[in-house]
Amino acid sequence: MSKTTPLLTVFVFLLLSANAQRVGVVLSGGGAKGLAHIGVLKALEENEIPIDYVVGTSMGGIIAGAYAAGMSPNQIEEIALSKEFMGWITGDLEEGYNYQYSKKEDYPSFVRFNVSLDSAYGFLLNSSIASDLSLNFALTEMFAQASSISKNNFDSLFVPLRVVAADIFTQTDVVLRKGVLSDALRATQTVPFFYHPIKVDGKYLFDGGVYNNFPIDVMQKDFNPEIVIGSNVSTKVFDEYPYGEDDKLISKSLLYMLLDKSDPAEVPKSGVYIQPNLRVYTAFDFKYAKSMIDSGYQQTLRQIDEIKGKVSERNTCESVAIARNLFNSKSRPWVIEDVNFNQFNSKQRRYFNRVFQNGKRPLYFSDVKKGYFKLVSEDYFKNVYPSIVYDTTADVFNFVLSRRPQNNFQIDFGGVIATRSFSTMFLGLHYYYFNRTLIHSSLNFYAGSFNKSAEIKYRMDLPNFGQFYIEPQATFNAWDYLEGKDVVINKFSPTVLDRIDRKVGASIGFPLGRQYKATLHGFYINNDDKYINSDVLTSIDTLDNMKLNGFRTGISLTAGSLNRKQYPSMGRSFSFNADWFSIKEKYTPGSTSSINQEVEQNRSWLRARITLQQYFKTGFYSSGYYFDGVLSNQPLFTNYQGSLIGAPGFYPLQDSKTLFLQNFRAYNYLAGGWRNVFALRNKLDFRLEAYIFKPFKAIVEGQNQEGLLDDSIEKVFLAGTAGMVYHSTVGPISLSFNYYDDPENQFGVLLHVGFLLFNKTSME
Repeated sequence: MSKTTPLLTVFVFLLLSANAQRVGVVLSGGGAKGLAHIGVLKALEENEIPIDYVVGTSMGGIIAGAYAAGMSPNQIEEIALSKEFMGWITGDLEEGYNYQYSKKEDYPSFVRFNVSLDSAYGFLLNSSIASDLSLNFALTEMFAQASSISKNNFDSLFVPLRVVAADIFTQTDVVLRKGVLSDALRATQTVPFFYHPIKVDGKYLFDGGVYNNFPIDVMQKDFNPEIVIGSNVSTKVFDEYPYGEDDKLISKSLLYMLLDKSDPAEVPKSGVYIQPNLRVYTAFDFKYAKSMIDSGYQQTLRQIDEIKGKVSERNTCESVAIARNLFNSKSRPWVIEDVNFNQFNSKQRRYFNRVFQNGKRPLYFSDVKKGYFKLVSEDYFKNVYPSIVYDTTADVFNFVLSRRPQNNFQIDFGGVIATRSFSTMFLGLHYYYFNRTLIHSSLNFYAGSFNKSAEIKYRMDLPNFGQFYIEPQATFNAWDYLEGKDVVINKFSPTVLDRIDRKVGASIGFPLGRQYKATLHGFYINNDDKYINSDVLTSIDTLDNMKLNGFRTGISLTAGSLNRKQYPSMGRSFSFNADWFSIKEKYTPGSTSSINQEVEQNRSWLRARITLQQYFKTGFYSSGYYFDGVLSNQPLFTNYQGSLIGAPGFYPLQDSKTLFLQNFRAYNYLAGGWRNVFALRNKLDFRLEAYIFKPFKAIVEGQNQEGLLDDSIEKVFLAGTAGMVYHSTVGPISLSFNYYDDPENQFGVLLHVGFLLFNKTSME
């Protein structure tokens, strides 16, 4: 009798299982509103409603996939509310994986067009507008273990899963039943024109919501459960035309048009239809994740009696947790046996292998993650796609980096429009060539009445000796300070100064860990400065001419994680420069000079400069410090005005470089200040900043226009600003009231649209 009892128990269990109700949950697409599905799953589990199958589209597919991969609703919610999740959505690289080595100079561009050259030499415009670098790696990281446990069979996940994507060429939906889980989830949320598509089984797939946003039919065809619970977050967007709101909503009309509507009638009468109240949210409102999750949770609780009335089976929370833990306990060690590079030639693969631990195999997961983010921190590689693939035959993980259509050309547009005379247009042209090395050629132009500039660079990245680059470059700048009048507050005498500076040379850069980059540089300098020695220019005056020719060589160390290239509110930056100058000065006096003959003099000096800034954010308030210091043994030039022109300057405010601030220039100084940023609403800040500048020896004018050094302790100068900044798609829109402790530029009002950034001068 005792011997037959176990067999009888097994028989009864199988019989009951065969007759048990099977419950399938279908989750619709809907962008950010799909986060409400987390609350639905949470309420179902807490009330012991069994979930035997899950099917999803778009964001519903992501949530369904996470549940099928063995994550609890609470774990999924924790991810959705995390800082990292918002980074995946916005395209920010994961914190700690921003490699300074690949960071380029900040230019005033606000739009970039990525262009590739096809085999017929035709230009193709890259139409995606969102970065998917962090998202792609996060998905492959989160779901690789589930793929290995299920051996790439979606029926063998914690609960069987189906994911719906779209083939826009044949205009049909595609049901994904096997393969790399992260690829399926990445495919189902590829909204056309927002994200780059990826290939699954040789086909480019897009968001499943294009053709089947509420896949009840897939659930019935593939699993045929007794009960279908359909959670829908996407219905008709508006019952009536949105008069008064249409102008604001038209930019989002593409998303409304692409997503197929959901029909409640598709849920069979034996099932349950759940529609969380999400009308106040849009498909882009990821910042309201908690509220949308709660909406799904509360709506499910309102219908829980209906659900329990149709679903007689119960799965206790304890039994679900045991089953989930059993599934996850089958995870394999995070060892990557090999790294494969699809659609790259042998020379390109050698380049990649050096990035990934110099070809060392196998790799730990941390090695792969470092290599990936090190690679994609370079603009050219932002189109690669990562996968962690489980090899069912060899029982190992492999990391696969696939090539998507590359962008050989990039075109940048930008500039600034201002109420003062430094409005500037910017154009940047970039060309990449990748084989044994990565070559980046760039040509940048600035055109305005205050500044005209051209810069050409040719950067060669070599993965040898731990990675480094060589970058020859040439820069031409022309500055005209004559039109410097601010008519809003007062009318001061403009600075009469025409500057032309040129530099030609090269730099060698290499990384120091993730956060720092070191650069060795050497340049030939050729400057031409024309100015007067009085406050008033007459028609008969001729200008002094100071020419500087020579060499500059040195080293720099930089780091940075600021959230914006102008008006930041988070992050930090650091730069240190040490330079040796060997310059020949040739001075030709003009009609306002007290000197009546040419002067030629060889001069050399050492200069060290350090600049620091960092922000500390608490809620809507962010504060930060800015520090700048210079030490040098630089000598005075022939006269006072020339000595000021050749001195380093402190540039604390947005317009500082457009003004010749005689009290904020010195050969040796310490300066700093505090910045306060109040986030009044989304993208709108109020900024309040104050600074102090202390020259160790101020440059003052002698009786005969010569420069003198004054070490008076009372020589201290102040600056400050108060203003509003709106961070728009075309750059900052700023209205500010500025103050300088300077006789010619004391008060000013500035309104500008766009980035107020310029090329560095040859002496900076």
